Amino acid sequence: MENQTDVREFILMGLTNLWELQHTLFAIFLLMYLASIVGNAAIVVVTIAEPKLHTPMYFFLGNLSCLDIFFSTVTVPKMLAGFLLPVQTISFGGCMAQLHFFHFLGSSEVILLGIMAFDRYVAICNLLRYSIIMRKHVCQLLAAATWSTGFFHALMHAVATARLPFCGQNHIEHFFCDIKPLLKLACGSTHLNLMLLNTVTSCIAMGPFIATLLSYFYIITFLLFKVKSKSNKQKAFSTCGSHLTVVSLLYVPVLFNYMLPSVGNASQRDMMVTLIYSAVTPVLNPLIYTLRNQEVKAALVKILGRFSLFTEWK
Repeated sequence: MENQTDVREFILMGLTNLWELQHTLFAIFLLMYLASIVGNAAIVVVTIAEPKLHTPMYFFLGNLSCLDIFFSTVTVPKMLAGFLLPVQTISFGGCMAQLHFFHFLGSSEVILLGIMAFDRYVAICNLLRYSIIMRKHVCQLLAAATWSTGFFHALMHAVATARLPFCGQNHIEHFFCDIKPLLKLACGSTHLNLMLLNTVTSCIAMGPFIATLLSYFYIITFLLFKVKSKSNKQKAFSTCGSHLTVVSLLYVPVLFNYMLPSVGNASQRDMMVTLIYSAVTPVLNPLIYTLRNQEVKAALVKILGRFSLFTEWK
C-alpha cells in the first residue's frame, strides 16, 4: 500500500512557549540528565566489576540501569535542544524512530520490573531452590525475552503509526514524538492504532504489574507468618522497598497515561506525566538503589578507593 503521508517533518511544541523559562528549564533538565547518566552508569560498572554482585538481582539491576540510560537519551537531548531553538523540527523518519525507541525501552523496563519482583519472590520464599530456578542461563533468557518483547511491541506501534496519512497539521503538542499526540494529527482512521494502544499496550503494562502485586503479596505473607528473625525481616523489607519504590515511580504515571481509552485532550497533563517517567524517574532509580542497598554502597566505595589509589600511583 502506497504511503499517503504528505507531511515530511513535524514541529515539536515543547514543554512551554515562555521564552524566559527556556534557559532555566534547559539548565535543570541538563543537570538531571547528566545525573541520570552518571548514576546509572555507575551501577552498571559496579555490577560488572564487583564479583560479589554477580547475582540475578544485580544482573537485572544492571539491565534496568542500561534501560534508564537509553530511555532518557531517547527524549531528553531532543527536549534540551528545543529549549535553545525558536522552532524545533523533527523529520518524519526521525519521529517514527523516536516513537519506536521510546516504547521499546519503556515497555522493556515495565517487563523487567515484573521479572525483578519474581526474582525477589523466589529469593525470599524459595531460598533453597533459588540457585536452581534463577540460574545464569535462565536469567539471560529472561533478559533477552524482556528486550525482544519490548522491541517488537514498539515496532508494532511504529509501523502502525507510520502507515497513517498525515496531510494537515504538523505541530505536535509534546516535547517528543509520542503516539497520542501523533494520532491527533492523522487524517485517516486511527481505530486500529487506538485498539493496539488500549489492548496490547495495556496487556504489556498490566501483565508485569499483576505479577509484581502477586509476588509481593506472597512475599509479605511469607515474611509476616513464616520468618521469625527480625533482622531477616528488616533486610528483606529493605530490599523489596527499593524495588517497590521504583515500580511505583514508573507504573503510576505509565498507567495514568496509557490506560486511558481515548486520545484525550489534556496535552499539557500528558506531557507532565510523561516527563516524570522519562526524565525524573531515571535520575531517582540509582539513588533509591544505592541509598537503600548496603552492598551497592560498599561496592561503590571499594571501586572509588581503587580508582583513587590508581590516580595517586600515576
